[in-house]
Amino acid sequence: MKRYQKNSEKIELGKRYTLSEAVTRLAQMEGAKFDETVDLSIRLGVDPTQADQNVRGTVPLPHGTGKNIRVAVFAKGEKAAEAKEAGADVVGEKDLAEKIEKGFLDFDKTVATPDLMGLVGKLGRVLGPRGLMPNPKLGTVTMEVGVAVKQLKAGMIEFRIDKNGIIHTLAGKKSFAPEKLQENIRALLEAVVRAKPAAAKGHYLRSITVSSTMGPGIGIDPGEFMKG
Repeated sequence: MKRYQKNSEKIELGKRYTLSEAVTRLAQMEGAKFDETVDLSIRLGVDPTQADQNVRGTVPLPHGTGKNIRVAVFAKGEKAAEAKEAGADVVGEKDLAEKIEKGFLDFDKTVATPDLMGLVGKLGRVLGPRGLMPNPKLGTVTMEVGVAVKQLKAGMIEFRIDKNGIIHTLAGKKSFAPEKLQENIRALLEAVVRAKPAAAKGHYLRSITVSSTMGPGIGIDPGEFMKG
């Protein structure tokens, strides 16, 4: 708690900093004994209960997430070989489905070829609540499994709005150089702006907060990324 209080003194409560200023202050804060994740919270001016105001998408982080992303792939034949060559951590068909049904969940992302979605769909009650279901809109139901695996491994992340109208996502690690963190955060925010629903009215980016796992939140000025 002493470290948190000390770090809190380095930021002005209620102030909205430029992205550069926010990341500089984050870098100046005393860190924990582990490499903390840098998180971004984005409050949007949309109604998440309305289907036409849902905000969801993917974005490749220029400098990755700093995490080793484990990818499971449902594919067969040449596509299974393609997935393995691209670096997939586990590849299979019915055997993989049975393994998951027995409790295997040692992966962060799931990719599947369209022809195996009937099999994967039966795992919805297991994969769905954990955000692990492949989705064609997110590029994880595809015949281009090699491309999908490489993108996920390189730092392609998914973002989605929650029931409170907020997107919570990671942006890298505290050990990243400030300019790399800035580029990751900018890429994320630009992707969220591009995903603005046509039905959204008024101010879209209401507030942006960046923080490390054990650190206080630092406000970023939304006006830097869009007007209105």
